Amino acid sequence: MIEREIGKRIKFYRKKRGLTQEELAEKVELSSHFISALERGMYSVKLENLVKIMNVLECTADDLFCDSVKDKTKAHASRLAKEMSNIPEHEQERIFKVLELLVSTAKRK
Repeated sequence: MIEREIGKRIKFYRKKRGLTQEELAEKVELSSHFISALERGMYSVKLENLVKIMNVLECTADDLFCDSVKDKTKAHASRLAKEMSNIPEHEQERIFKVLELLVSTAKRK
């Protein structure tokens, strides 16, 4: 079951990056048949190959396993930190203040 979910997410991020199965396969040195089967949840993937796939797709383990992670808050925080890492510090501060406001408002509801 988890293979199917991970496969769906790999497919989502592959398409988001504008890659075909063949292009992804070439970049991670696997066969396109394997990528196809992986996306359908037919195969498990070795950690080494999963890391290669995540690097090419520019996604994190949290992105692929989020529903499997019990503490989604940590997964969301990790994802947010990754997204903000390329933003200038003064902009990060502004974004953080907006997030604080949103959290404060959500707590009151």
